[in-house]
Parts: sequence; C-alpha cells; structure tokens
Amino acid sequence: MNTLTPLARIGSAPVGSALTRRQKAAIIIRLALSHGADVPLQDLPEDLQIDLTRILGGMRPITRDQLNDVVEEFAQELEALGLTFPRGVAGALSVLDGRISAHTAARLRKEAGVRQTGDPWDRIRKLDPKKLVPIIESESLEVAAIILSKLDISTAAELLGLLPGEKARRITYAVSQTTSVTPDALERIGISLAAQLDTVNEGAFDTDPEERVGAILNFSTAATRDDVLTGLEETDKDFADRVRKAIFTFMNIPDRIAPRDIPKVVRGIDQSVLVTAIGGCTTPEATRAADYILENMSGRMADAIREEVKDAGKVKPKDAEAAMTRSRRVPLALPWAFRIEPMIAPVGRGSGWRRIAVRSAPALPPDRQPSQPAPSKPRHAQHRPHNAPPPPLAGHGTLRRLWQVHDQDD
Repeated sequence: MNTLTPLARIGSAPVGSALTRRQKAAIIIRLALSHGADVPLQDLPEDLQIDLTRILGGMRPITRDQLNDVVEEFAQELEALGLTFPRGVAGALSVLDGRISAHTAARLRKEAGVRQTGDPWDRIRKLDPKKLVPIIESESLEVAAIILSKLDISTAAELLGLLPGEKARRITYAVSQTTSVTPDALERIGISLAAQLDTVNEGAFDTDPEERVGAILNFSTAATRDDVLTGLEETDKDFADRVRKAIFTFMNIPDRIAPRDIPKVVRGIDQSVLVTAIGGCTTPEATRAADYILENMSGRMADAIREEVKDAGKVKPKDAEAAMTRSRRVPLALPWAFRIEPMIAPVGRGSGWRRIAVRSAPALPPDRQPSQPAPSKPRHAQHRPHNAPPPPLAGHGTLRRLWQVHDQDD
C-alpha cells in the first residue's frame, strides 16, 4: 500500500530571516485573503500584480512560528509608520485632486507625461452629459455605442435625448454589435477617451456664457434687459434663447418657483416692497405673477396686501421696477431653502417642449448646519497589548510600500 509523505518532508519556504520582504508581503496578502479581507490588489501597478502572482505560486507551506513572526513584524512596521507620500507626479496629482486648480493639474500632467490614474471609465461616467455630446458626435458609431453602454442608465438616457433622433437611433442599434468587444479593447478605448479629455483646455470661467449674461441681466433694468435680448436675438438667436432661460425676473416666478415655496419667498420680502411690486403690475405677465403670489400665500395675508395695494393707489413705473427687482433677489439669495431651476426644458429632439420641475431637497441654512464629530484616533496609533492580535491590515498604499521597498535579500 502506498504511504503518504509526511508534511515535514515537503519542501517549505525559507525560515525566519531567509524570507525576502516580497515573500513576507505575499504571506500577509495570503493571510488577509484567507480571512475574507477585501485587499484592493487591482490598484497596484500591473508589474507588481504579476510579481505577486508568481511569488504566491512559488511559495511552499510555512510553519505557524514563521507566520507569527511575519505578522508581528508587519504589525510593528505599521505601528512605527508615521506618514507616507505618493510616488511620482501621478501619485501627487491623485492626492491633490480637487485641491489644486484643474488648469494646474492638467499642466503638470502634460509636462510629466502621465495620464489620470484609476479606471478611465469612472472619470467618463462622472462627466456631464452635455460634455459627452461633442465626444459622441466625433467618434464612430461603434465607439459611441460602447460609451453609451458604460454610462449609468439615467445618464445614457439623458445623453440620447441631447442627440439628433437619427444619430440616437443608429447608436442604439450599434449597441447590439458590441458583444465581441474584449476587455483589453474596452480599456484602450477608455484610456484614449480620457487622453482626449486631458487635452481639452480648461476654461477660465466656471459657468457657461449664458449663465454669466443672465446673472448680469437679472439686476439690470427692464429697458436694458429688453434691449440686450433684442440685440442678441438679431445676432445669435440660439444664444439669446439660452440667456432667456438663465434670467430670473419677477414675471418668471410662476414658472420657476413651486407654489409651496411662495410662503418662504414672501417671508423674506418686506411687505411694503411687495405691496409696491404688486401694485405696479400693469402688464398681463406681471399681473399673472402677482396673482400667483397672492393665491399661494395665506388668505389673511393676501387680503391684507390687496387692501394695502388699493390704498396705495397708482405706483410709478420706476418704483414698481425697483420693488420687483428687490422682490426677485430674495429667492436668488436663499439657495439653502430651494433651488430655482428652469421649468421649461427640451426633452429630446422632435418632441417639442415639456414643462418639467427640477427640484432639490431642502437643506439647512449655513448657520444651522450640524456640527461635525471629532475625528477618532487612528486604530494603528492606539495602544495594543503585546499578546493582542495585530491590527487590521492597512490599505494598498502600505502594501505597495512593503512591495516596492529596496529588498537587499532579492
């Protein structure tokens, strides 16, 4: 009968200090994976992932004493570790992401010859659908179909609505031809698209031109506003239409503010100003706005304002315009109470205009924000008894440090 070979006679890993640092790191990773830990090895560079796989494949059983020594050494290094820094410009840009200007980041990335780190598709999915339209229109149908397939469902639907009907139909049909796309090709397409985004010059302004012009015209007189819009319509009708949507005047209140938000607006307006503004409503658009305000406030207050308007008599046009300007500043100055959005928006090509309300959840004013809890002490900085188990494994940055450290034993 065949006899089993004793475990002690099977080739084992080197003992004690004979283990290289990379072998020790492999032991820690193997131990973490065996206990169900989610170690983000995919974030390591590809060459390190290959080295790790080969070393794990070449390792032999180790004793419990060897395992305890490696874990204890790993825990001691974690406790002694004070601060780590990223490697290279790419790592530094990742740490400073969102804290330095986009223009500076793009310049450093271009000078160093590095691209955005991480999954390029994550970056593409975070883009505004309007910024994806030029990319979709410049790419082939197959690439456009792949981009559409990688987006979130809601973003993909919004993007289709921004495209011409014929283009949208051809792209959706091309989605059926993407079944043979390989993961490598998908990654190369994502990297290429991310590189295109890196080459796009960052604008000097954070808002669109129509928003900037609309903000200026919001506080201009009616005569100036009408004159500017008339000139814009003669020069560029499309831009003039976008500016009109960005403008918020007293006459836009019925279309831009929900009925339940009217009491919030009225509370912020001095009653004498509101009386003057309502009393000066002579055009059909202004009268419609005044009626909308009165119908959506408390009945007692509405009756009182109507009585004051009647007693005040005729209002001078100049005083009425000044009061309307002051009245519309209140909702513009209260972004924490509700958001003003255009309630008229295009929904796809060829489907006409549809009245939609885009609202945000109410938030607390700045002076009533909840206080932030004090940060807890890092676990690796807490006292650990000598006989206690080692602390939880650190993130992939520590593993990267253990893996990339100059190994004198290799």
